[in-house]
Amino acid sequence: MRWALADGWTITRRELIHWVREPGSVLFGLAFTVLIALIFGYLLGGAMIVPGGGDYKEFLMPGMFAMNMLFGIGSTMTAISQDINKGVTDRFRSMPMSPAAVLLGRSIADMLDSVLLLTVLILCGLAMGWQSNGNAGETVLAVALLLLLRFAFIWVGIFCGLMAGNQAMVTAMQTMEFPIGFLSSAFIPPSTMPSWLGAIAEWNPLSSTVTAIRDLFGNPGIVSDSWITQNAILMAVVWPVALIAIFFPLAVRRYRRLSR
Repeated sequence: MRWALADGWTITRRELIHWVREPGSVLFGLAFTVLIALIFGYLLGGAMIVPGGGDYKEFLMPGMFAMNMLFGIGSTMTAISQDINKGVTDRFRSMPMSPAAVLLGRSIADMLDSVLLLTVLILCGLAMGWQSNGNAGETVLAVALLLLLRFAFIWVGIFCGLMAGNQAMVTAMQTMEFPIGFLSSAFIPPSTMPSWLGAIAEWNPLSSTVTAIRDLFGNPGIVSDSWITQNAILMAVVWPVALIAIFFPLAVRRYRRLSR
């Protein structure tokens, strides 16, 4: 375990050095995230009405936080696929290092990236007029639920990146982030959708996290009597844990079988 952690940190440092030497991609990702928040908040927000009343920006920002945790799947997939196609992963596998180090290092680096992204997005939200009306404990718990969701999506991204094999397939799989993200309660209440579509949106794992953090932040939320909505905080933990339980062993197994 000690060597796995040490080697994993070495892989993490490799990613951090890439950020320092090539900051353009990191800065572009942060700027794009802020731009999307501004577009939804100021260009589309004027036409949005929150059921039960409330400021749409306060309704929007928790959805933006969670949506960007989902979009992290694409960046994880891209990094994994590029290392495979460039032969970097094969070099790592041939070295006297822990086989868990590559995946561990990738997960740590992506979590650090997510913390930076979430910090910038929260600052953007505060500048737009959003605020957390919950107490300090509730706010910290909401942020923890977001990062737990991101950690689960990291392992989804690692597995999909190992399965994709090339950038074209990665791009095709990335397009699925949009229907998954928009078919949720991130931007509009499921009650405005057809009943069957609204039920699907409510059972989207993203919706559980969004509903939970809106409640913890004290922001306007959706109104629903469904079990999944009434137990959003519980499901905001259950869904990510279930995803990790499924995709972590699948990713490890796939990584071990890369050369076969």
